[in-house]
Amino acid sequence: MSPSRNPIRKRLAVLVTTATMLTVAPIGVTAAHAQVTRVRQGSSTDVSRASWSGPAYTMNGSGGIITATMNQAIGAIRGGTGSIDVVVVAGSGSSTPECDVITGLSGVNSCTTLTLTAASDGNNSQVNTDIRNAEFVYFAGGDQCRYVAWKGTALEASVESVVAKGGGVGGGSAGHHVNSDIVYDACGGSATSSIALGNPYDSSMTFTTGMFRWPNYADTINDSHFVTRDRMGRLMAFVARAVKDGRTSGGKAWGVGVEEGASLFIDRFGLATLSGPSAYVVLGDHQPEVAGSGQPLTYSNFKIWRLTSGQSYDFANRPTCGYYLKSVTNGVASGSLYSGTPVTDCSTPPTTPPGGGSSYTEVEANDSRTTANDVTGRSYPLTITGDMKSTSDRDYFAVSLASGQTLSVNCAVPTAYDADLYLLSSSGSTLTRSVNDGAGTDESASTTRTASGSATYYVEVEAYSGSGGADYSCTVTKS
Repeated sequence: MSPSRNPIRKRLAVLVTTATMLTVAPIGVTAAHAQVTRVRQGSSTDVSRASWSGPAYTMNGSGGIITATMNQAIGAIRGGTGSIDVVVVAGSGSSTPECDVITGLSGVNSCTTLTLTAASDGNNSQVNTDIRNAEFVYFAGGDQCRYVAWKGTALEASVESVVAKGGGVGGGSAGHHVNSDIVYDACGGSATSSIALGNPYDSSMTFTTGMFRWPNYADTINDSHFVTRDRMGRLMAFVARAVKDGRTSGGKAWGVGVEEGASLFIDRFGLATLSGPSAYVVLGDHQPEVAGSGQPLTYSNFKIWRLTSGQSYDFANRPTCGYYLKSVTNGVASGSLYSGTPVTDCSTPPTTPPGGGSSYTEVEANDSRTTANDVTGRSYPLTITGDMKSTSDRDYFAVSLASGQTLSVNCAVPTAYDADLYLLSSSGSTLTRSVNDGAGTDESASTTRTASGSATYYVEVEAYSGSGGADYSCTVTKS
């Protein structure tokens, strides 16, 4: 619960000044549940622009806005010109502390607070119109169990559309939790470190997956109020559970714990930079030695990176140096968890593989050529990861080929589903395909551009049978 979202504090009905217009209106009122409340501050007209320069993200350790990282996000999305519209999504309360701060920042056209009080409110038409018209969505502090109830509603796709058009998202406290790949939803109550380490399958250890997956931020699980509430132990248990339960790709999970008053700004390339006291990245890269219901956790050698203000962590190219090690044996941690001597330093840069390369995680909605994820500017070979959220899911990625270039795609498909691979022309015609039968059967295809000049081609990964949150991984090369 974020203390700044005080339900006792009353909203002003209407306030008009020369600088700001604030409008309060209930929307979607029914007898079945409390109304959605919409409070708009600033301009009453949304900005209209063809393209934006994000995505950008803010991950805050407590519920309030951190102006340093919010300014960075606004600037990154604007690309140095114009202004943006912001939406704050809350699950409770009657105040507007986030928008009160945001409307005072340079480059903001408007800020709208939407307070949703039921899961079905995620399908409210005005809510989704406001979100889709925004360039940044901020999830307020509160109760992340309310937030994960919007999984599968129109709100989920609306927020994803903001990122896909080059906007951004963020959140604090509960809003920080909901922005990770794996969400500690706290629907069974809030776990302490002692509870989590003593029994990582306690009833308070509940998770939601398959809601949001942001580029470069796959296989993460967020935690907040980190040092103040001594949550390192429970984040270790979260990571161990994620690995043990197979919720990640490649058998690894990264916990991201942010302290109160701190915020990570993550740019479009996946580089996270901290403003404020501290943040920690906790890597579990193997199966736990002991993790079972009613059993204390035993896990050796968590790799931990500690960030202080101004320091960075690259989520796109995750480091293999600069960490210290901590272990848990029979539910007891080895010494102080919040500091340690790095076993490696990063003074010698890692060798870049021949030909370079990069990675990209799909951003929904990308279910058609018109909404395809654009990966034309990436370096190759490119590794694309994504999942089949439903049995009708299709993921499209746009690439560019010059005359004489060959596009080759090799996809590793998890055993959770059967997916097929198509390579399409700029008009959508199928140039070649790979449709091997069977869940977990890999696919590969290639095509060569023989015409002059360059053109856009599309890589399509399509569900044939089954679905799930397990990742496929496609290696894309151009030669």
